Amino acid sequence: MHQQVHAQRFTVPFGRGTIEFGLPDDLTGSIASTPAAPIVSDPAAAARVAIARPIASPPLRRLAKDKQNVCIAVTDATRACPDHILVPAMLDELHAGGVTDDAITILVAVGAHRASTLDEKREKLGAAIVERYRIIDHDGQDDANLLPVIDGPVGEPFRVSRIAIESDLLLATGVVEPHQYAGYSGGGKTVAIGCGDENTIAYTHGPAMLDQPGTRLAQVDGNPFQTVVRRVAAAANLAFVGNAILNDDAQIVAIAYGAPNAVHDELATIAAPLFTTTIPSQVDIAIAGVGYPKDANLYQASRAASYLQFAPVPVVRPGGVIIIPAACPEGAGKGVGEQRFLEAMSAAGGPREIIDRARREGIRPGAQRAFVMARVLEEASVIVAGIEDSSLARQVGFMPATNIDEALAIAIEQVGTPASVLVVPHALLTLPIVNPAMVAG
Repeated sequence: MHQQVHAQRFTVPFGRGTIEFGLPDDLTGSIASTPAAPIVSDPAAAARVAIARPIASPPLRRLAKDKQNVCIAVTDATRACPDHILVPAMLDELHAGGVTDDAITILVAVGAHRASTLDEKREKLGAAIVERYRIIDHDGQDDANLLPVIDGPVGEPFRVSRIAIESDLLLATGVVEPHQYAGYSGGGKTVAIGCGDENTIAYTHGPAMLDQPGTRLAQVDGNPFQTVVRRVAAAANLAFVGNAILNDDAQIVAIAYGAPNAVHDELATIAAPLFTTTIPSQVDIAIAGVGYPKDANLYQASRAASYLQFAPVPVVRPGGVIIIPAACPEGAGKGVGEQRFLEAMSAAGGPREIIDRARREGIRPGAQRAFVMARVLEEASVIVAGIEDSSLARQVGFMPATNIDEALAIAIEQVGTPASVLVVPHALLTLPIVNPAMVAG
Protein backbone atom coordinates (compact mmCIF):
# COMPACT_ATOMS: atom_id res chain seq x y z
CA MET A 1 0.00 0.00 0.00
CA HIS A 2 1.30 3.46 -0.92
CA GLN A 3 -0.63 6.03 1.07
CA GLN A 4 -0.47 9.81 0.77
CA VAL A 5 -0.31 11.35 4.25
CA HIS A 6 -1.69 14.87 4.62
CA ALA A 7 -1.09 15.31 8.34
CA GLN A 8 2.65 15.12 7.65
CA ARG A 9 3.36 13.23 10.89
CA PHE A 10 5.23 9.95 10.77
CA THR A 11 6.55 7.31 13.15
CA VAL A 12 9.55 5.05 12.52
CA PRO A 13 11.31 2.49 14.72
CA PHE A 14 14.40 3.53 16.61
CA GLY A 15 16.12 0.86 18.68
CA ARG A 16 13.48 -0.95 20.70
CA GLY A 17 11.16 2.06 20.56
CA THR A 18 9.89 4.58 18.01
CA ILE A 19 10.33 8.23 17.17
CA GLU A 20 7.81 10.63 15.66
CA PHE A 21 8.64 13.49 13.34
CA GLY A 22 6.99 15.96 10.99
CA LEU A 23 7.81 17.29 7.54
CA PRO A 24 8.23 20.95 6.57
CA ASP A 25 5.40 22.37 4.48
CA ASP A 26 7.46 22.40 1.28
CA LEU A 27 7.96 18.63 1.39
CA THR A 28 5.34 16.23 0.08
CA GLY A 29 5.26 13.12 2.24
CA SER A 30 3.94 9.63 1.63
CA ILE A 31 4.37 6.33 3.40
CA ALA A 32 5.18 2.94 1.94
CA SER A 33 3.62 0.18 3.98
CA THR A 34 2.52 -3.37 3.34
CA PRO A 35 -0.92 -4.88 3.88
CA ALA A 36 -1.83 -5.90 7.39
CA ALA A 37 -1.51 -9.66 7.69
CA PRO A 38 -3.37 -11.89 10.13
CA ILE A 39 -1.09 -12.81 13.00
CA VAL A 40 -0.73 -16.12 14.72
CA SER A 41 -2.51 -15.63 18.06
CA ASP A 42 -0.80 -18.56 19.80
CA PRO A 43 2.62 -19.03 18.17
CA ALA A 44 3.67 -22.00 20.34
CA ALA A 45 0.46 -23.85 19.50
CA ALA A 46 0.85 -22.97 15.81
CA ALA A 47 4.40 -24.35 15.86
CA ARG A 48 3.16 -27.63 17.32
CA VAL A 49 0.47 -27.90 14.66
CA ALA A 50 2.89 -27.04 11.83
CA ILE A 51 5.58 -29.48 12.92
CA ALA A 52 2.99 -32.26 13.08
CA ARG A 53 2.18 -31.52 9.42
CA PRO A 54 5.59 -31.07 7.80
CA ILE A 55 5.86 -30.02 4.16
CA ALA A 56 7.37 -32.65 1.83
CA SER A 57 8.98 -34.51 4.72
CA PRO A 58 8.32 -37.37 7.11
CA PRO A 59 7.56 -36.27 10.69
CA LEU A 60 10.62 -35.11 12.57
CA ARG A 61 10.15 -37.73 15.26
CA ARG A 62 10.47 -40.39 12.55
CA LEU A 63 13.61 -38.75 11.13
CA ALA A 64 15.01 -38.68 14.67
CA LYS A 65 14.66 -42.41 15.34
CA ASP A 66 18.01 -44.01 16.33
CA LYS A 67 19.90 -40.74 15.84
CA GLN A 68 22.83 -40.23 18.21
CA ASN A 69 24.11 -36.81 17.13
CA VAL A 70 21.63 -34.09 16.20
CA CYS A 71 22.53 -30.49 15.32
CA ILE A 72 20.06 -27.60 15.17
CA ALA A 73 21.52 -24.55 13.40
CA VAL A 74 19.79 -21.42 14.69
CA THR A 75 19.95 -17.76 13.68
CA ASP A 76 22.17 -15.26 15.48
CA ALA A 77 21.38 -12.02 17.28
CA THR A 78 21.24 -10.01 14.04
CA ARG A 79 18.15 -11.92 12.89
CA ALA A 80 14.71 -11.27 14.38
CA CYS A 81 13.85 -14.95 14.02
CA PRO A 82 11.52 -16.41 16.70
CA ASP A 83 13.83 -19.28 17.61
CA HIS A 84 12.25 -19.36 21.07
CA ILE A 85 9.08 -20.54 19.30
CA LEU A 86 10.58 -22.67 16.50
CA VAL A 87 13.17 -24.61 18.50
CA PRO A 88 11.04 -25.97 21.40
CA ALA A 89 8.70 -27.71 18.94
CA MET A 90 11.74 -29.30 17.29
CA LEU A 91 13.14 -30.43 20.61
CA ASP A 92 9.83 -32.00 21.61
CA GLU A 93 9.76 -33.97 18.36
CA LEU A 94 13.37 -35.08 18.77
CA HIS A 95 12.69 -36.35 22.27
CA ALA A 96 9.53 -38.09 21.03
CA GLY A 97 11.81 -39.86 18.55
CA GLY A 98 14.10 -41.05 21.33
CA VAL A 99 16.88 -38.45 21.13
CA THR A 100 18.44 -37.56 24.49
CA ASP A 101 19.49 -34.09 25.66
CA ASP A 102 23.20 -34.85 25.42
CA ALA A 103 22.83 -35.96 21.78
CA ILE A 104 21.66 -32.47 20.74
CA THR A 105 23.88 -29.51 19.84
CA ILE A 106 22.45 -26.09 19.05
CA LEU A 107 24.81 -24.28 16.66
CA VAL A 108 24.44 -20.49 16.44
CA ALA A 109 24.91 -19.57 12.77
CA VAL A 110 26.86 -16.33 13.13
CA GLY A 111 28.40 -16.38 9.65
CA ALA A 112 31.07 -13.68 9.61
CA HIS A 113 29.52 -11.80 12.53
CA ARG A 114 30.71 -11.86 16.13
CA ALA A 115 29.90 -14.68 18.51
CA SER A 116 26.65 -14.28 20.41
CA THR A 117 26.64 -13.39 24.09
CA LEU A 118 25.03 -15.49 26.79
CA ASP A 119 22.28 -12.89 27.18
CA GLU A 120 21.61 -12.98 23.43
CA LYS A 121 21.36 -16.76 23.52
CA ARG A 122 18.88 -16.53 26.37
CA GLU A 123 16.84 -13.91 24.53
CA LYS A 124 16.82 -15.90 21.29
CA LEU A 125 16.18 -19.36 22.72
CA GLY A 126 14.88 -18.90 26.24
CA ALA A 127 16.79 -19.45 29.48
CA ALA A 128 15.49 -23.00 29.94
CA ILE A 129 16.95 -24.18 26.63
CA VAL A 130 20.27 -22.43 27.25
CA GLU A 131 20.61 -24.16 30.59
CA ARG A 132 19.60 -27.59 29.30
CA TYR A 133 21.41 -28.02 25.96
CA ARG A 134 24.89 -27.65 24.50
CA ILE A 135 25.05 -24.37 22.54
CA ILE A 136 28.05 -23.37 20.41
CA ASP A 137 28.77 -20.41 18.14
CA HIS A 138 29.97 -21.21 14.63
CA ASP A 139 33.47 -19.99 13.74
CA GLY A 140 33.96 -19.65 10.00
CA GLN A 141 37.66 -18.93 10.38
CA ASP A 142 38.55 -22.07 12.33
CA ASP A 143 39.90 -24.47 9.69
CA ALA A 144 39.94 -27.37 12.13
CA ASN A 145 36.18 -27.13 12.54
CA LEU A 146 35.23 -26.91 8.86
CA LEU A 147 34.63 -29.69 6.34
CA PRO A 148 34.27 -29.44 2.53
CA VAL A 149 30.83 -30.03 1.02
CA ILE A 150 31.04 -29.02 -2.68
CA ASP A 151 33.69 -27.68 -5.04
CA GLY A 152 33.87 -23.93 -5.33
CA PRO A 153 34.13 -22.13 -8.69
CA VAL A 154 37.83 -21.24 -8.36
CA GLY A 155 39.29 -24.49 -7.06
CA GLU A 156 38.67 -24.01 -3.35
CA PRO A 157 35.87 -26.05 -1.81
CA PHE A 158 32.93 -24.58 0.03
CA ARG A 159 33.05 -25.74 3.64
CA VAL A 160 30.53 -25.96 6.45
CA SER A 161 30.86 -26.39 10.21
CA ARG A 162 32.19 -29.80 11.23
CA ILE A 163 29.55 -29.91 13.97
CA ALA A 164 26.82 -29.64 11.35
CA ILE A 165 28.40 -32.05 8.87
CA GLU A 166 29.25 -34.75 11.39
CA SER A 167 25.77 -34.81 12.90
CA ASP A 168 23.56 -37.66 11.78
CA LEU A 169 20.56 -35.32 11.64
CA LEU A 170 20.91 -31.65 10.71
CA LEU A 171 18.08 -29.18 11.31
CA ALA A 172 17.84 -25.39 10.99
CA THR A 173 15.63 -22.42 11.77
CA GLY A 174 15.14 -19.26 9.76
CA VAL A 175 12.95 -16.28 9.00
CA VAL A 176 11.59 -15.73 5.49
CA GLU A 177 11.92 -12.03 4.63
CA PRO A 178 13.34 -10.01 1.72
CA HIS A 179 17.08 -10.54 1.31
CA GLN A 180 19.34 -8.56 -0.98
CA TYR A 181 21.12 -11.62 -2.33
CA ALA A 182 18.90 -14.65 -1.64
CA GLY A 183 15.66 -12.99 -2.73
CA TYR A 184 14.18 -14.22 0.52
CA SER A 185 16.13 -15.49 3.51
CA GLY A 186 15.32 -18.77 5.22
CA GLY A 187 15.45 -22.31 3.88
CA GLY A 188 19.03 -23.56 3.66
CA LYS A 189 20.69 -20.17 4.21
CA THR A 190 21.19 -20.61 7.97
CA VAL A 191 23.43 -23.61 7.26
CA ALA A 192 25.02 -22.65 3.93
CA ILE A 193 25.94 -19.09 4.92
CA GLY A 194 25.51 -18.87 8.69
CA CYS A 195 27.54 -22.07 9.21
CA GLY A 196 29.74 -21.66 6.14
CA ASP A 197 33.40 -20.78 5.72
CA GLU A 198 34.95 -17.56 4.47
CA ASN A 199 35.28 -18.86 0.91
CA THR A 200 31.57 -19.65 0.68
CA ILE A 201 30.56 -16.30 2.14
CA ALA A 202 33.04 -14.36 -0.01
CA TYR A 203 31.88 -16.02 -3.23
CA THR A 204 28.16 -15.75 -2.59
CA HIS A 205 28.41 -12.14 -1.45
CA GLY A 206 31.04 -10.96 -3.92
CA PRO A 207 30.82 -8.44 -6.78
CA ALA A 208 30.45 -11.16 -9.43
CA MET A 209 27.37 -12.51 -7.63
CA LEU A 210 25.74 -9.12 -7.05
CA ASP A 211 26.42 -8.03 -10.62
CA GLN A 212 24.26 -10.89 -11.94
CA PRO A 213 20.73 -9.69 -12.79
CA GLY A 214 19.10 -12.64 -11.02
CA THR A 215 20.62 -11.73 -7.65
CA ARG A 216 17.87 -9.44 -6.45
CA LEU A 217 15.50 -8.79 -3.60
CA ALA A 218 12.28 -10.82 -3.62
CA GLN A 219 13.49 -13.08 -6.44
CA VAL A 220 14.01 -16.81 -5.81
CA ASP A 221 13.60 -18.44 -9.22
CA GLY A 222 16.68 -17.99 -11.36
CA ASN A 223 18.60 -16.46 -8.46
CA PRO A 224 22.25 -17.67 -8.59
CA PHE A 225 22.80 -16.94 -4.90
CA GLN A 226 19.82 -19.08 -4.00
CA THR A 227 21.12 -21.84 -6.26
CA VAL A 228 24.43 -21.99 -4.37
CA VAL A 229 22.69 -21.85 -0.99
CA ARG A 230 20.50 -24.81 -1.88
CA ARG A 231 23.42 -26.85 -3.26
CA VAL A 232 25.54 -26.28 -0.14
CA ALA A 233 22.66 -27.01 2.23
CA ALA A 234 21.81 -30.22 0.37
CA ALA A 235 25.45 -31.34 0.36
CA ALA A 236 25.57 -30.69 4.12
CA ASN A 237 22.55 -33.02 4.45
CA LEU A 238 20.23 -30.41 5.89
CA ALA A 239 17.16 -32.56 6.44
CA PHE A 240 14.49 -30.43 8.09
CA VAL A 241 13.84 -26.73 8.82
CA GLY A 242 11.47 -24.59 10.82
CA ASN A 243 10.85 -21.18 9.26
CA ALA A 244 8.58 -18.25 10.08
CA ILE A 245 7.30 -15.04 8.51
CA LEU A 246 7.10 -11.95 10.72
CA ASN A 247 5.20 -8.71 10.14
CA ASP A 248 6.46 -5.17 10.72
CA ASP A 249 5.87 -5.51 14.46
CA ALA A 250 7.80 -8.80 14.71
CA GLN A 251 4.57 -10.75 15.14
CA ILE A 252 4.41 -14.19 13.58
CA VAL A 253 2.31 -14.40 10.42
CA ALA A 254 3.10 -17.97 9.38
CA ILE A 255 5.15 -20.98 10.53
CA ALA A 256 6.14 -24.01 8.48
CA TYR A 257 8.33 -27.06 9.05
CA GLY A 258 9.63 -29.70 6.68
CA ALA A 259 12.01 -30.14 3.75
CA PRO A 260 14.22 -27.02 3.36
CA ASN A 261 13.40 -26.05 -0.24
CA ALA A 262 9.72 -26.88 0.01
CA VAL A 263 9.31 -24.82 3.20
CA HIS A 264 11.21 -21.92 1.69
CA ASP A 265 9.17 -21.95 -1.52
CA GLU A 266 5.90 -22.15 0.41
CA LEU A 267 6.68 -19.27 2.74
CA ALA A 268 8.26 -17.10 0.02
CA THR A 269 4.98 -17.36 -1.90
CA ILE A 270 3.08 -16.22 1.19
CA ALA A 271 5.62 -13.47 1.93
CA ALA A 272 5.69 -11.85 -1.51
CA PRO A 273 2.43 -9.87 -1.27
CA LEU A 274 3.18 -8.99 2.37
CA PHE A 275 6.56 -7.41 1.71
CA THR A 276 6.16 -5.61 -1.63
CA THR A 277 4.21 -2.44 -2.37
CA THR A 278 3.96 -0.21 -5.44
CA ILE A 279 4.85 3.47 -5.59
CA PRO A 280 4.19 5.73 -8.59
CA SER A 281 7.68 7.19 -9.04
CA GLN A 282 11.14 7.66 -7.62
CA VAL A 283 11.47 10.19 -4.80
CA ASP A 284 13.93 12.88 -3.77
CA ILE A 285 14.29 11.74 -0.17
CA ALA A 286 13.58 8.42 1.57
CA ILE A 287 13.49 7.88 5.32
CA ALA A 288 14.27 4.22 5.87
CA GLY A 289 13.45 2.78 9.29
CA VAL A 290 15.41 -0.16 10.69
CA GLY A 291 14.72 -0.81 14.36
CA TYR A 292 16.04 -3.46 16.73
CA PRO A 293 18.13 -5.59 16.32
CA LYS A 294 19.41 -4.43 12.93
CA ASP A 295 20.17 -0.88 14.04
CA ALA A 296 22.63 -2.05 16.70
CA ASN A 297 25.52 -1.39 14.31
CA LEU A 298 26.16 0.48 11.08
CA TYR A 299 26.93 -2.65 9.08
CA GLN A 300 23.40 -3.94 9.62
CA ALA A 301 21.60 -0.58 9.63
CA SER A 302 23.06 0.37 6.24
CA ARG A 303 20.94 -2.40 4.72
CA ALA A 304 17.99 -0.01 4.85
CA ALA A 305 19.63 2.13 2.16
CA SER A 306 20.83 -0.72 -0.04
CA TYR A 307 17.47 -2.51 0.08
CA LEU A 308 15.78 0.59 -1.31
CA GLN A 309 18.38 1.15 -4.00
CA PHE A 310 18.68 -2.50 -5.04
CA ALA A 311 14.97 -2.86 -5.56
CA PRO A 312 14.04 -3.63 -9.19
CA VAL A 313 14.09 0.17 -9.72
CA PRO A 314 16.04 2.34 -7.24
CA VAL A 315 13.55 4.09 -4.95
CA VAL A 316 15.54 7.33 -4.65
CA ARG A 317 16.33 9.27 -7.81
CA PRO A 318 19.95 9.99 -8.77
CA GLY A 319 21.24 12.78 -6.55
CA GLY A 320 18.66 12.10 -3.86
CA VAL A 321 19.08 11.36 -0.15
CA ILE A 322 18.39 8.37 2.08
CA ILE A 323 17.96 9.01 5.82
CA ILE A 324 18.47 6.08 8.21
CA PRO A 325 17.35 6.63 11.83
CA ALA A 326 19.79 4.49 13.85
CA ALA A 327 21.88 5.01 16.98
CA CYS A 328 24.34 2.19 16.15
CA PRO A 329 25.52 1.71 19.77
CA GLU A 330 27.94 -1.03 18.62
CA GLY A 331 29.57 1.32 16.11
CA ALA A 332 30.32 -0.37 12.80
CA GLY A 333 29.89 -3.75 14.50
CA LYS A 334 32.22 -5.94 16.53
CA GLY A 335 32.52 -8.99 14.28
CA VAL A 336 35.33 -9.60 11.79
CA GLY A 337 32.93 -9.03 8.90
CA GLU A 338 31.76 -5.70 10.28
CA GLN A 339 35.34 -4.57 10.82
CA ARG A 340 36.22 -5.46 7.23
CA PHE A 341 33.25 -3.36 6.10
CA LEU A 342 34.61 -0.43 8.11
CA GLU A 343 38.12 -0.89 6.74
CA ALA A 344 36.95 -1.06 3.14
CA MET A 345 34.62 1.92 3.48
CA SER A 346 37.35 3.99 5.13
CA ALA A 347 39.93 3.46 2.39
CA ALA A 348 40.97 6.40 0.23
CA GLY A 349 39.45 7.00 -3.17
CA GLY A 350 35.73 7.17 -2.46
CA PRO A 351 32.93 4.96 -3.76
CA ARG A 352 34.33 4.43 -7.26
CA GLU A 353 37.67 3.17 -5.91
CA ILE A 354 35.90 0.85 -3.45
CA ILE A 355 33.91 -0.65 -6.32
CA ASP A 356 36.89 -0.96 -8.66
CA ARG A 357 39.08 -2.49 -5.95
CA ALA A 358 36.45 -5.08 -5.06
CA ARG A 359 36.07 -6.10 -8.70
CA ARG A 360 39.83 -6.10 -9.22
CA GLU A 361 40.98 -7.84 -6.03
CA GLY A 362 37.89 -9.63 -4.75
CA ILE A 363 36.53 -9.29 -1.23
CA ARG A 364 36.56 -11.01 2.11
CA PRO A 365 33.33 -11.73 4.01
CA GLY A 366 31.94 -8.50 5.40
CA ALA A 367 33.65 -6.28 2.85
CA GLN A 368 30.83 -7.02 0.39
CA ARG A 369 28.68 -4.55 2.35
CA ALA A 370 31.23 -1.85 1.44
CA PHE A 371 30.89 -2.78 -2.24
CA VAL A 372 27.11 -2.57 -1.98
CA MET A 373 27.10 0.72 -0.12
CA ALA A 374 29.67 2.25 -2.47
CA ARG A 375 27.27 1.52 -5.32
CA VAL A 376 24.50 3.22 -3.33
CA LEU A 377 26.69 6.27 -2.66
CA GLU A 378 27.38 6.69 -6.37
CA GLU A 379 23.67 7.40 -6.81
CA ALA A 380 22.50 8.94 -3.53
CA SER A 381 23.70 10.45 -0.25
CA VAL A 382 23.15 8.64 3.04
CA ILE A 383 22.45 10.40 6.36
CA VAL A 384 22.37 8.48 9.64
CA ALA A 385 20.05 10.29 12.05
CA GLY A 386 20.70 9.81 15.77
CA ILE A 387 23.98 7.94 15.37
CA GLU A 388 25.93 7.98 18.63
CA ASP A 389 29.35 8.35 16.96
CA SER A 390 29.08 11.05 14.30
CA SER A 391 32.71 10.56 13.28
CA LEU A 392 31.94 6.97 12.29
CA ALA A 393 29.32 8.12 9.79
CA ARG A 394 31.77 10.56 8.23
CA GLN A 395 34.51 7.92 8.17
CA VAL A 396 32.49 5.68 5.86
CA GLY A 397 31.23 8.46 3.60
CA PHE A 398 27.81 8.98 5.21
CA MET A 399 26.60 12.16 6.89
CA PRO A 400 25.60 12.28 10.58
CA ALA A 401 22.62 14.13 12.02
CA THR A 402 21.47 14.43 15.62
CA ASN A 403 17.87 13.66 14.69
CA ILE A 404 15.50 13.34 11.72
CA ASP A 405 14.69 17.07 11.68
CA GLU A 406 18.38 17.92 11.22
CA ALA A 407 18.72 15.16 8.62
CA LEU A 408 15.81 16.63 6.65
CA ALA A 409 17.39 20.08 6.75
CA ILE A 410 20.62 18.64 5.31
CA ALA A 411 18.67 16.73 2.67
CA ILE A 412 16.67 19.82 1.63
CA GLU A 413 19.89 21.76 1.19
CA GLN A 414 21.04 19.08 -1.24
CA VAL A 415 17.88 18.35 -3.26
CA GLY A 416 16.07 21.71 -2.97
CA THR A 417 12.34 22.30 -2.64
CA PRO A 418 9.68 21.35 -3.34
CA ALA A 419 10.71 17.77 -2.78
CA SER A 420 9.06 14.40 -2.38
CA VAL A 421 9.68 12.27 0.72
CA LEU A 422 8.89 8.59 1.05
CA VAL A 423 8.80 7.17 4.58
CA VAL A 424 9.43 3.42 4.76
CA PRO A 425 9.00 2.57 8.46
CA HIS A 426 10.38 -0.96 8.01
CA ALA A 427 12.78 -0.74 5.09
CA LEU A 428 14.08 -4.28 5.55
CA LEU A 429 10.57 -5.71 5.36
CA THR A 430 8.90 -3.43 2.80
CA LEU A 431 10.13 -3.40 -0.78
CA PRO A 432 8.73 -0.43 -2.74
CA ILE A 433 8.34 -1.23 -6.43
CA VAL A 434 8.60 1.86 -8.62
CA ASN A 435 6.57 2.16 -11.80
CA PRO A 436 9.36 1.77 -14.43
CA ALA A 437 7.68 4.28 -16.72
CA MET A 438 8.17 7.01 -14.09
CA VAL A 439 11.91 6.59 -13.51
CA ALA A 440 13.89 9.81 -13.40
CA GLY A 441 16.19 10.37 -16.35
